[in-house]
Amino acid sequence: MKIATSIFRTALCTAFGLALLTTISCNNKRPQKECATYPEMQDPTNDTLSDWSHVPKGLHASFISIDEKLPKSVAPEITPVNQTFVTGWKGERVSAQLLLWSAEEIQQVEYEIGEFKGDGNVLPASIAQARFVRYVMTDEFGGGCERRKPEDYAASLAPDMLDTLECFNLEAKTVRPLWLTIHIPADAIAGNYKGEVTLHAKKQRSQTFDIELNVVDRVLPEPSEWLYHLDLWQHPTAVARVHDLEVWSDAHFEKMRPLMKMLADGGQKVITATLNKDPWNHQCYDAYADMITWTKNEDGSWTFDYSVFDRWVEFMMSLGINKMINCYSLLTWNNQLHYNDMQKKELVTVELKAQSKEYQTLWGVFLTDFTRHLREKGWLEITNIAMDERGPDDMKAALKVLNRYAPELGVSLADNHKSYQQYPWIKDICVGAWTTPTQEEITARREKGLNTTYYVCCSAKFPNTFTFSPSAEAVYLAWHAVALDLDGFLRWSYNSWVESPLTDSRFRTWPAGDTYIVYPDARSSIRFERLVEGIQDVEKIRVLRKAYSDENSPEALEKLTKLEKAIKFFEAMEPSNDWLEKLNEAKQLLNS
Repeated sequence: MKIATSIFRTALCTAFGLALLTTISCNNKRPQKECATYPEMQDPTNDTLSDWSHVPKGLHASFISIDEKLPKSVAPEITPVNQTFVTGWKGERVSAQLLLWSAEEIQQVEYEIGEFKGDGNVLPASIAQARFVRYVMTDEFGGGCERRKPEDYAASLAPDMLDTLECFNLEAKTVRPLWLTIHIPADAIAGNYKGEVTLHAKKQRSQTFDIELNVVDRVLPEPSEWLYHLDLWQHPTAVARVHDLEVWSDAHFEKMRPLMKMLADGGQKVITATLNKDPWNHQCYDAYADMITWTKNEDGSWTFDYSVFDRWVEFMMSLGINKMINCYSLLTWNNQLHYNDMQKKELVTVELKAQSKEYQTLWGVFLTDFTRHLREKGWLEITNIAMDERGPDDMKAALKVLNRYAPELGVSLADNHKSYQQYPWIKDICVGAWTTPTQEEITARREKGLNTTYYVCCSAKFPNTFTFSPSAEAVYLAWHAVALDLDGFLRWSYNSWVESPLTDSRFRTWPAGDTYIVYPDARSSIRFERLVEGIQDVEKIRVLRKAYSDENSPEALEKLTKLEKAIKFFEAMEPSNDWLEKLNEAKQLLNS
């Protein structure tokens, strides 16, 4: 019976010819799947930009540049390309983008990636993954740092989140990017490889697209060995809220594991911890939950419960994030602390100015005990008391207390007052992008083993990682750090999720996407992938600088000079008309 059915199907395909094959592949019937997903927000541009009358029937696809972010409801005006060329070092992860579109609804779109073969060598299909790109609602820069009402800003859907779905149902008159990531093995043989990605869809002919992978004969170090100092602040409470989990429960930690492992694999160096009440005065959608419980006993003595703090630090270290523990904050944004008062049998909140005697007394007790605890855990040398954009008077008072009661602790500061000039000994200084230290100041700090990075926030229109930002700006951020000889980059928002992070990246303050760069359930984003791409570029520059200098031949020194000239372009914080072209030209130098 099976043989007869097969003969009949073959005859049917032959009888109807190629016309039928463009609609359905008779010899490629795939199992029925339920493509479970969630609806995206309605495209606000759909009514005016939805002329798809010129698009032929069926599923269409083409490779496009990873620099392109195409609107969801606009029919692409492109000539289809079925081949892409990707170059990378051994150990590097590289990206490509395949765009899908259709004027009609297409059910059960799936992908299949094959082996990469070249010159007798084979790289397994498992080195590559594909993720459907999801659209989130975004807005515009406007005035940057300001309170926002959605109706006051132009809204649009932006492609950003990378969803881990086996299949996808494509809506009529929409596009859907498919993001391809290739992790080149560190032990791969250098050379050219050819691979394929095949698209399947219900009642559609399967389509195959070629990927040519060029593996350069150089090795990128493992993320744990990267020197670029990446500091993206983590927000555990947001994870608990989005997934409806008890804060600090076993389930909460397990849900955070893949999310924070993704951060470690991006080269993160810092653990974000808190000392008392939410240090940012609930500026996010979720307040930060306590990691250390302060208790004033009936006899007036104090005890401090470090169990959550210890578990959090040990958890993050187990994932490979272990260079620094930055503890917020000796200067909270509302000057408040809270503690359990055993005599009153209640949680007491106090507001203390940094210049007050009460401030010195209360923090002095804690800092003395905290130093003892950190020494016992073996963490004292890597722990910093961290402050965020605090004024000179408060800084002076807080550092006086710190120096008196905990001089062994380091200091970390997101600095928007040029405090690095008054306190050149601060261990971890991160300056606002608009107040870059001089080369002499950076060099002097580096010689003392001190860290100097920079940050951007809601006030920086370019470069940044808003959901409406061109994705290559995330790469530019790393090149800017290299151009200024800074040690790395800070962004306050790894996962400070808004109310509905999967669909709407807007927030009551700041441009959309400012508060987070990855999504629930450890879903990455185009922004995060490209941020890591830039960090990889920095590490490649480091390798090449050493290699060219060590070789010291006329040819090597010429290459080094050309590279340094290209890097210098990225000192600018204002975008030139050709910044993207310059960026791609500079990236090519790393692979030549």
